[in-house]
Amino acid sequence: MKALNLTAGKRISTGLLYRSSRLSSTRIAFIHQSTTNIFYRRTQISTMSSIVDSVKNTIAENFGGPAEKLATHQFSLSETPDLTNKVAVVTGGSEGIGYGVTHTLLSHNISKLFILSISEDVVNGAKRSVAEELGQEKADRTEWIQCDLSNWAEVKKAAEQIKKSTDRLDILVNNAGRGIMTYQLSKYGVDQHMAVNHFGHVLLTSYLLELLKKTADEHGTVRIVNLASNAHQGAPSDVRFESLDELNQDLGPNPQYGRSKLAAILYSRYLDRHVTKAGNPKILVNATHPGFVSTRQSVEHIHEAYPLAGYAMSTGMEPFKKDQFQGATSSVFAATITDKSGQYICPPAVPESGNELSQNEQLGEQLMELTRKVISDKFESFDDRKFY
Repeated sequence: MKALNLTAGKRISTGLLYRSSRLSSTRIAFIHQSTTNIFYRRTQISTMSSIVDSVKNTIAENFGGPAEKLATHQFSLSETPDLTNKVAVVTGGSEGIGYGVTHTLLSHNISKLFILSISEDVVNGAKRSVAEELGQEKADRTEWIQCDLSNWAEVKKAAEQIKKSTDRLDILVNNAGRGIMTYQLSKYGVDQHMAVNHFGHVLLTSYLLELLKKTADEHGTVRIVNLASNAHQGAPSDVRFESLDELNQDLGPNPQYGRSKLAAILYSRYLDRHVTKAGNPKILVNATHPGFVSTRQSVEHIHEAYPLAGYAMSTGMEPFKKDQFQGATSSVFAATITDKSGQYICPPAVPESGNELSQNEQLGEQLMELTRKVISDKFESFDDRKFY
């Protein structure tokens, strides 16, 4: 048997070297196949795990009771931090999800809370409830400002009143909205869903943005929350936000509502690009989905659009709905805890991507270009960019 000289002066049999090389090839092939199998199995497990997590999150995000415990990201209202010295604005803060937000902020020592809503009676009822549960001193921290978000003159007046009443604003929760109802036009000749859910909140946010920036500079992080919904997936797939004529088409109750909630996500991400990431990192802007919540919208207003079929939602689904506090969880998280911006947060604190339309930056830019034009044509000269 021949031998080979090695650099170290050692000798090794060529037959042994041959067998060793054959063995190494076999081992390499075995290792490669084993690694491939392991990777494939891990991929399968990872994919299956992702599917399971997705299903769990969907259940947690939408239904009440113990369902929220299934979510991959947890948060409870009891974890809300102390809010001493902070000031908040909550639109629609006297009932439903808004009341859940209001009650939670007050119970964690918010110093001042402005509630914007149409009905003084509803606000007085909410204040009585707060006084009974948290004490009169907490109830006295609230200030009601009458404001119909579809009446943009009232929105401007409300913003001016807020700015005269406080020198800081830490939290803005744009919660109020028109639910799944039939097609109507506002006093300005704009689809009522968009007039309330989008345009009204854009005006309010813009008028208050300088105060928010001042607060961020002097006191630290401020947060803007825009109430969206997974109903944004029901917006027309061909939505372009190119003209008022497009906005004023009667699409039907669900698409009409869904489009306005798509706008809430697009607007949040627009603000994140143009405000947060453009030199104001302490201003965090996020959209939230509250889940399927028992509110006047889902119990009463649904019958305006669906007189008979609405009973499936108002009565048949009632046992599965979240209550107003569970419905407030994602918004309270976005208003007090998160250090992220530009997200779409689902209950209790799950960041989701939203559908493709909600991620379309160009669509968001087009939405805001149309917003500027409509407000300027119908109300007053308006360019939200002047507030940056």
